[in-house]
Amino acid sequence: MAGQLLSIVARHESLPETYVRPEQQRPRLHEVVSDNIPVIDLGCPDRSQIIQQIAYACRSYGFFQIINHGIPNESMQMMLGVAEEFFMLPAEEKMSLYSDDPSRKIRLSTSFNVRKETVRNWRDYLRLHCYPLQEYVPEWPSNPPHFKDVVSSYCTEVRQLGFRLLGAISESLGLEEDYLVRVLGEQEQHMAINYYPACPAPNLTYGLPAHTDPNALT
Repeated sequence: MAGQLLSIVARHESLPETYVRPEQQRPRLHEVVSDNIPVIDLGCPDRSQIIQQIAYACRSYGFFQIINHGIPNESMQMMLGVAEEFFMLPAEEKMSLYSDDPSRKIRLSTSFNVRKETVRNWRDYLRLHCYPLQEYVPEWPSNPPHFKDVVSSYCTEVRQLGFRLLGAISESLGLEEDYLVRVLGEQEQHMAINYYPACPAPNLTYGLPAHTDPNALT
């Protein structure tokens, strides 16, 4: 099991064959430019402009980047820091969380679904269920020591941001602001903490390929 994790190797000198994608499925890096992605400033004082931009992004792209979203930079940096600390733990310490069973609510794994894949994705990940926090936090890693506090705080902030976005999307459809929240009801919250090590051949593989997620917001 431990041998499957990318994060147990300090430096990858070559790309294993199990990660090399068929030529027609390889990344087309020359086609990726930053201005392809709609950027929406949630700090804009003109809410009607935000709603219009979200409507356009959802109809035309299905995704967008947000800035000035209200989550403190300190919270994001602490989240990134504790994630890196976790993946740098010794393999034997992490392996109690390892599983290739997609139904497990808390698990450390690699790629996406190693039971079924013929070509792997260049990532490890720690998947957590995050709501309700009081139900799941006790099962989270205890090391790094501040992991639970940092991640639970970040999850709370992200959840509130998600509700703000659902409200804006509702309005962009000409509905009441709370419409989607009411229709969706008590919503679960999951987090995938992804680890992408430096790749020796990024033109041959993906961290994650094109996909869709079965939820309202990712």
